[in-house]
Amino acid sequence: MFLLFFLVLLIQFFTYWIFEPLASFLEYVLEIRLFPIIALVGLVFLFSAKNIKQN
Repeated sequence: MFLLFFLVLLIQFFTYWIFEPLASFLEYVLEIRLFPIIALVGLVFLFSAKNIKQN
């Protein structure tokens, strides 16, 4: 029982240690104040792409 509890705590610790920086970075990048900049870059990239087939 204690071994199972220890393994669960260990898995939770390593999951937090691995994914917390990624989640923190995505939370900062995807804040509302940065969304217009991201949307503008996305639209420019979308409409500047050349068509695969040009007739």
